[in-house]
Amino acid sequence: MGCFGSKGRNDDATARQEEPKVYSWDRRERVDPKDYTLQNLTGETVGRLPGEVKGQQFIIDRCKDCNIYIFDHSATITVDDCVNCRIFLGPIQGSVFIRDCTDCQIVLACQQFRTRDCKKMDVFLHCVTQPIIEATTGIRFGCFQYYYKELKDQFAAAKLSVFSNNWSNIHDFTPVAGENNWMLIPENAAVEDYLPPPSSEKFANMNILTTVDDSVVPITTGCRRKQSQNSCLVAFFADAVAGNAPLEYIKKLQKKNCVIVQTKQLSMKPDDSMRVFYTERYNDEVLKGDVIGMEVNGDNVLDLSKQILETCCRNYLYYLSDSASAGNQDIDAFFNFNDVGMGGL
Repeated sequence: MGCFGSKGRNDDATARQEEPKVYSWDRRERVDPKDYTLQNLTGETVGRLPGEVKGQQFIIDRCKDCNIYIFDHSATITVDDCVNCRIFLGPIQGSVFIRDCTDCQIVLACQQFRTRDCKKMDVFLHCVTQPIIEATTGIRFGCFQYYYKELKDQFAAAKLSVFSNNWSNIHDFTPVAGENNWMLIPENAAVEDYLPPPSSEKFANMNILTTVDDSVVPITTGCRRKQSQNSCLVAFFADAVAGNAPLEYIKKLQKKNCVIVQTKQLSMKPDDSMRVFYTERYNDEVLKGDVIGMEVNGDNVLDLSKQILETCCRNYLYYLSDSASAGNQDIDAFFNFNDVGMGGL
């Protein structure tokens, strides 16, 4: 009997030893590529709601006369061989690559943007790095301008700063002498004229807004001609950023006939701060978190900025150019610092 019982215990031990190991990657949710692909569609209104992509890669391929809305963040997106489509792409953590597309209107936000072999496109863009076009003609760019409730959190999930936007700083890999392959969309263009809100029942609860005041991304004029000779630099530090001071400042400034030319969010060390702001005053501030800088332009912009900052930054430290003559020097110091790759987001 003792031998019989002993044999049973050994059998149990052997069975336990033979149980297959379960690794972390075995517990991951299985991904069906078909759930993240829109392909061979004609004349349809389709897309994904918030929470349906959840940071996966996405493919749009060979669609014609379609309205396509991806209301979620993703890892990367490719758009190939699409004709006469209107497309919205929520925040993309990596790259978007658009190839062989014609007569498309697109609103999108991404880390990297590239086109190849495209014709006649209008793009309302948020791009952290310099956008690149290649073998592309008749493409026009405007600043990303869009809102729905989940969009701000999707930017954060995709690790994109709404303040780091190079939408008009286009690099053309294949320029043609005497021709312009790209242009700017008219400044006062209405986004909904290019990409109308979806009319299908699937998106009925999205509550989309496309006005300047509602946009999650601050509207900047980029490389458009400046309306005034007066510009200055405004910089917000971590405490002011946490208190939402940058967005409050922008909303108030836009009512004063002034514009935001460009914005950047970046990290600094005390030595960097000294080179940009020419003082030790902000050395401790830059150690608390990222700095948001803005080039602002308009008649009397310095005095107007002082008035606004005294209200929205009452309890925070901020930087404002000392004078109009110092403004351009400050702007070059801040944005050139970022351009050489020293901490920009």
